[in-house]
Amino acid sequence: MATVTSAAVAIPSFTGLKAASAASTKVNASAKVAAPSLPRMSIKASMKEVGVAVMATAASAMLASNAMAIEILLGSDDGGLAFVPNSFSVAPGEKIVFKNNAGFPHNIVFDEDEVPSGVDAGKISMSEEDLLNGPGETYAVTLTEKGTYSFYCAPHQGAGMVGKVTVN
Repeated sequence: MATVTSAAVAIPSFTGLKAASAASTKVNASAKVAAPSLPRMSIKASMKEVGVAVMATAASAMLASNAMAIEILLGSDDGGLAFVPNSFSVAPGEKIVFKNNAGFPHNIVFDEDEVPSGVDAGKISMSEEDLLNGPGETYAVTLTEKGTYSFYCAPHQGAGMVGKVTVN
């Protein structure tokens, strides 16, 4: 940046201007002021980037809400009569998807004596007569009350096909 000394700058007074114009003296004065230019394009780009970020966040939240599910296999890969995993935790409102894997038919029945108080086990269970008969068939449930829930597969409960979920 250049420095300007008082000897290099002559600022005419109003009387000096009148005198100069009355005497028809022509004065050439020019000053260039370097003002920082406003980055208008970067502001628009910045707003665009904010919009994109907001949309990406909203899309991620929607995908995450759809993806917030845990999958429990009904029957182990080696044909064992078990829930895989047979004990797990979820957040309130997280979807639990039970998926036929092996050794079917299966169902999911929540033990009415081993669910949090106030929870109707019949509303979150399959009926004992309903069965998932084919590979890949699913049953989904969403638990909202915190606590521990025990469940079983009615046809295979005697073989030890039981499980436990903790909602915390």
